[in-house]
Amino acid sequence: MDSEAASIRDEANELLKAQVHVWNHMLSFINSMSLKCAVELGIPDAIQRHGKPMSLAELETAICINGEKAQSLGQLMRALTQSGFFEKKIVIKSDDKEEGYVLTKAGQFLVRENPLAVTPFMLTVLDQDAQKPWHCLSNWFHNEDRSALQTAHGKTLWELVNNMPKFKDYFKEATANDNRLVATYLFDNSEEGNLGKALFEGLNSLVDVGGGTGAMTEAIANACPWLNCICFDLPHVVVDLQGSKNLTFIGGNMFEAVPQGDAILLKSILHDWNDEKCVKILKQCKEAIMKSDKGGKVIIIDIIICNQAEDHKLLETQLFFDLQVMVLVKGKHRDEAEWHKLFLDAGFTQYKIISKLGVRSIIEIYP
Repeated sequence: MDSEAASIRDEANELLKAQVHVWNHMLSFINSMSLKCAVELGIPDAIQRHGKPMSLAELETAICINGEKAQSLGQLMRALTQSGFFEKKIVIKSDDKEEGYVLTKAGQFLVRENPLAVTPFMLTVLDQDAQKPWHCLSNWFHNEDRSALQTAHGKTLWELVNNMPKFKDYFKEATANDNRLVATYLFDNSEEGNLGKALFEGLNSLVDVGGGTGAMTEAIANACPWLNCICFDLPHVVVDLQGSKNLTFIGGNMFEAVPQGDAILLKSILHDWNDEKCVKILKQCKEAIMKSDKGGKVIIIDIIICNQAEDHKLLETQLFFDLQVMVLVKGKHRDEAEWHKLFLDAGFTQYKIISKLGVRSIIEIYP
């Protein structure tokens, strides 16, 4: 009887754990929306300006909330502290000790004046118009629309971005900030030997395909003054942009032709396209580098899905990005075997993965 009772208790405990798992997954949107609220209230900026641990009362005054909502502000801060964006420290005032909040490393990415801030990207992703496709996802699986975003808005992503100034501005700023972060990592002059300069050593020219307004290309041009850099994107993207001594902007279509260069850079480009389109882009890149007397290579900065990753949060974040591009453009993030097949289909013979950039990796591919 005791054994039977223990078995029943174990089964009940397993059911409760399963319920917690479902509830946690169901309510996980609260993490995102709480973070969005904190950014819109200016909480990270207020703590950054304060320059020392900031009490809840000081924070309440700084962000000018309704006094009756002080308790609710404490609840919000408690949740975001648990999530790792803020940390509590003791503040000593006269003879009293008081708890105050400081920013963690993750929290510093939420400060609007931080040139590496992720806030523009976050406010784009969590905007109610950007969230609408997720409410249409099950319908999309049954219809013939290209993407769930088209089911929701009747437009492609780029039509939506171009027609809605808030998205256009956020997208431009988010891309520029991310490019600065990647460039900081590549050219940080660390003891590892300055990865960026090693990546471009021995080259005379580089073409940044889909380089947008040139934040990444400019960073490379400044760090590698011997390198003639071209930022290549659609004509309307680059038409009014001014180059410099070793930076040029050229308009065109990557599916039709890519300017000649010793190396081609594809940062966060191929995940937007299906395999057939990716092969077409890669073939154009291969043709461009084959004209070079340096032998040429293509440098890809993108996600490699790590199916066996020990870091659960890293893998989960990669899978989130995979679903995000699926919803927006019916895109896809690939594991190493899928990348390898693309390279072979495009006529490349070898590749190497040389570094990880958080959830992304750097891949060099050769004809």
